[in-house]
Amino acid sequence: MRSIRAMFKKQLLDTMKNRFILIQFIIMPVMAFLLNSLVDMGDDGVPANMFVTMFAAIFIGMGPVLTTSGAISEDKERKSLRFLVMAGVRQHDYLLGVGGFIMLVCAIISVFFGLISGYQGTALIKFILFLIFGAATSTVLGAAIGIFSKNQQQATAISVPIFIITSFCPLIAQFNEKVAKIAMVLYTQQINEITADISLSALKPFLITLANLVVFSVLFAIAYKKKGIKG
Repeated sequence: MRSIRAMFKKQLLDTMKNRFILIQFIIMPVMAFLLNSLVDMGDDGVPANMFVTMFAAIFIGMGPVLTTSGAISEDKERKSLRFLVMAGVRQHDYLLGVGGFIMLVCAIISVFFGLISGYQGTALIKFILFLIFGAATSTVLGAAIGIFSKNQQQATAISVPIFIITSFCPLIAQFNEKVAKIAMVLYTQQINEITADISLSALKPFLITLANLVVFSVLFAIAYKKKGIKG
């Protein structure tokens, strides 16, 4: 437990020093808040919280993936993981500490998205829980990429096309039926749909997101078995 707290604190300090990561966490909820507050959506059948759900889906598909993969691959590249392991930090504690911090940040931002969504009561809780579920799925995906990558440059090269697909397919799917059919298998598309209309049944979005999480967990297990985290 002490090792997990130490890794949690380490990731907090690393994040505070990295302006790119800070901007990455802040820009999406801020943009959602500004556009939701300043743009009059009118009465054309467009959801009043369209910008909130759009930026929430982009954030969930991008933020945790880039941050987790970047943190792990950077530590591998700097060989700092070897020293941490030599100091008695178990690999599982390292992953739990880093992933736990990123999940906490995502949970806080999910609450912020929820507060500006316009939902209340159980609808608000449902909205926030689905975002956190999506963030957990992205965090596992990012961890798999980070462990598989030799260095931070390779992690970025792998992460960018992946988050472009997971983040922007739901946006394009709103205007293209063919893309919408393909995007249905993505957890971000399901989160986008359920958060846009919280009255929808949660069963299908939950099951598809869970299936994504299982697939990413298998990829993570394979990468962990082959590569480990020592670099």
